[in-house]
Amino acid sequence: MDTNWKELARTTIDASESGTKDFGQIVKLLMEAGFDGYAVDFRRSTRTFYLPDGQSLVLDATPTSAPVAERFEAGIVREAIREAQTKASGYTFKGFCEKVVGAGCAGYQVSFLGKRVLYYGRTGESHTEYFPGTGPAIQP
Repeated sequence: MDTNWKELARTTIDASESGTKDFGQIVKLLMEAGFDGYAVDFRRSTRTFYLPDGQSLVLDATPTSAPVAERFEAGIVREAIREAQTKASGYTFKGFCEKVVGAGCAGYQVSFLGKRVLYYGRTGESHTEYFPGTGPAIQP
């Protein structure tokens, strides 16, 4: 594992948690470094960063203040995403995490290759959010 990749991954965790970089900036940094994506696990308070050669690296993140709610509420997760995308007044990444965990989001998988984020609950419910300007191909 290249230690520079580990340092960059740690830097993105610190930047998101401190609010010095937003999701788009973090995605850009990680993509430029060659990562395939990453996963946030709220139950374990970790982030796993994936490399194209099959390697991964797991780093600790700040735990949320409450456990993941049992019921997945996709509407509340979508609302939290919109607040982040529009940089709503008072938005913080910590607040985002608390809100989605309260809505039953156990974690999310960010795919740079697929240009999407899959948010999932404890029982497998999910919501897919495409990167701005992308989306599923429309079939004729």
